[in-house]
Amino acid sequence: MAPAKKVKGSSRKVKDKWKAKEWYSLHAPRMFNEAEIGETPSADPEFLYGRTAEVTVQELTGDYSKMHIKLKFKVTEVDGLVAKTAFVGHSLTSEYIRRLTRRKKTKTDHVVDITTKDGFVLRVKTMSIADRRIQASQEEAMRAIIATTLVDMGKETDLASIVKAVVSGDLSKDLAKACHVIIPIKRIEIRKTEVLAFGEGEPESIMDGFAKKEAPAEESEASEEPAEEPAAEESAEEEAAETEE
Repeated sequence: MAPAKKVKGSSRKVKDKWKAKEWYSLHAPRMFNEAEIGETPSADPEFLYGRTAEVTVQELTGDYSKMHIKLKFKVTEVDGLVAKTAFVGHSLTSEYIRRLTRRKKTKTDHVVDITTKDGFVLRVKTMSIADRRIQASQEEAMRAIIATTLVDMGKETDLASIVKAVVSGDLSKDLAKACHVIIPIKRIEIRKTEVLAFGEGEPESIMDGFAKKEAPAEESEASEEPAEEPAAEESAEEEAAETEE
């Protein structure tokens, strides 16, 4: 009878893969002042390329009214232990969207692809919210106005300016005003953006208008989602309604 074979490697030490990894700091692009947005481990810097990270606008600026806006970045360059990223889009938190649409309101989604002045191809997904039922003809008219407004804006505006308008809420207000000729829409939100193709050069910083803000003491323990901000157009709609009555 043949002797039992010894199991090879039974006494071999298990290699700790974590000890072989280095920690790299993730930095936002120049559009967000190259701020550090986190850390990530990797055994090889080549593995970092294409890795994504998300942070809220509140984490970058300290503005708690923007904590529902998430910015997405992708690693495009590694220099030592610093991983540099590029902006690839944004989105609103699911909690924020649910809160806007839960009160018997009509939500209509729109998708428009635009090319910016500096050559970036940006997909913009808007969300229109109305207190009344929207007819199919009104919806089509709104889609046309939103598409025309965004495409024309892209031709005359660079990516940095568009992203700044998205974060500040100015783009949402401009779209709502443009659609007002069709229907007094309650509000329009830029639900999501995606960079489909990169243009020439690196977008300039947009952080001058978003200085760091200290959270008030009474808001430091507030819930994640901010109170719903009334749209600028709502006051005009109320006045128009009173006139019609």
